[in-house]
Amino acid sequence: MGGVRAAGELGLSRGEFARAVQLGIVRAAGPPVSGGAARYTRAELDRVRSAEDRPGTEWPDALRERVATVAGAEAAGVLGVGPSRFTRLARCGHVVPVGYRINRYRAVVWLYLAAELREFAAGEPAMLRGIAPPADRELMAAKADLRPRKWRGRHVGLLLRRTTDPWERAAVLASVLPEEELRQAVPDPAERIVLAALAPPPPYGHPQVPAAAAVALPLLKAEPPEEIHWYRTSLDFALTGARGQSKSTGERGPT
Repeated sequence: MGGVRAAGELGLSRGEFARAVQLGIVRAAGPPVSGGAARYTRAELDRVRSAEDRPGTEWPDALRERVATVAGAEAAGVLGVGPSRFTRLARCGHVVPVGYRINRYRAVVWLYLAAELREFAAGEPAMLRGIAPPADRELMAAKADLRPRKWRGRHVGLLLRRTTDPWERAAVLASVLPEEELRQAVPDPAERIVLAALAPPPPYGHPQVPAAAAVALPLLKAEPPEEIHWYRTSLDFALTGARGQSKSTGERGPT
């Protein structure tokens, strides 16, 4: 069945279902047909129901709790801290966004899993009070903001977990590199065509309105030199495996 029906079967909204798929809680039935949407099996929905069926919790409340997101003051409230402390914790990378949206002022609003914030509050109570540690003070003095990089790392990791195909994995890594870096890393135009064709779509919540999309687009690309180097190195390794598969099977990609 398609995503809309699958969401209804699980009692989730479209956004909740998209987040469940992103997090790997709900798995698609193999790669979608070219140009088509992902499909989901009855057996997969039954598996999700069974896994999320907890005593004392009505369905689908347990699943909704896992995918619920919060932002801004609401996120700070989940941690029980003020907005300024939450901003510091987020900018310094202690809590990692799971998504984003662009508001009407064309500003990035980062989204966090409420369940993860509750876990952080329970596991790191010292971070919720007192003065900031020296490392955080240095980052804030330098006006650092690790949220985009931390989100990209999480996003790429989730995408890689959803496929074992070597060319698809290479395409995920290539999609994060700026164009000039990608050309240097993959000088063969034929390979770049393959990687572009297999590139993952923008994440759920990425705006369609051009003005808002222009604000969000830089979030999809690696920026700090050390981050770019990490993705280039990872792409080199992934391409070695992908090229090896093509030579042995001829199933995908240039040989």
